[in-house]
Amino acid sequence: MPQANRSSMRGPRRIFTLAEGRAMFELGAFFATRPLLGTLPKGDGHSVLCLPGFMATNSSTAPMRGLLKQLEYDAHGWDSGRNLRVDNALVERLEAQLTNLHSESGRKVSLIGWSLGGVIARELAKLHPEKVRLVMSLGSPITNDRNVSNARRLFEMLNGGDPEAMDGGRFLSLDEAPPVPTTSILTKTDGVVHWRGSVQEDTHDECENILVHASHCGLGVNPSVMVAMADRLALDEGTWTPFKAKASHRWMFPKFTP
Repeated sequence: MPQANRSSMRGPRRIFTLAEGRAMFELGAFFATRPLLGTLPKGDGHSVLCLPGFMATNSSTAPMRGLLKQLEYDAHGWDSGRNLRVDNALVERLEAQLTNLHSESGRKVSLIGWSLGGVIARELAKLHPEKVRLVMSLGSPITNDRNVSNARRLFEMLNGGDPEAMDGGRFLSLDEAPPVPTTSILTKTDGVVHWRGSVQEDTHDECENILVHASHCGLGVNPSVMVAMADRLALDEGTWTPFKAKASHRWMFPKFTP
């Protein structure tokens, strides 16, 4: 949830925005490769909370959660309906859901957020790092400049220039990673959030960026994202190494150069 800013940052190129319809092909690729995705590394059963993007609901993360369950994770959608307003009530609901998942399992919870959902996931991890195992954001505007997103005006229409959730100093340093293993997955052909707005700075030793070939609206079903996600979630709790694709998967992940 970037702050209002009149800097030189801009949203993505119009050609990428107009090409966001290719997300339907990514969804088709997800289902076509579903048998292969089911052979990705299995998990240890810990809870994974998936947060949808702006204007989206749990329906958008259903394919991802279905795969995660097959890979033996305890995958959950959020208990907050459509992602429209980032207010104190939303933060409190998410804190309660995170606390419940942590208490019921006795284990830390992984957070995966798509677009605005990733911004919220990172801030939730800053509030409760002792309950979070890792955070992954997908095409999220993790910058204090709202101009990187083509959805800025609509977001401000619904939330105002200074959303309620910013009270008490929250959501003020979006470019600062939470103090847990943190991965930002981004695409340079993002048609909603300029890719530079999703680049994560190395604010601690367990931060990374993973570049994929994808659209913004397809990130939550893109097979490349699923490969990276399964790899990151399969890391043993308390251990972290940077992502390195297997030889058979390297074509999915172009070299990242900021």
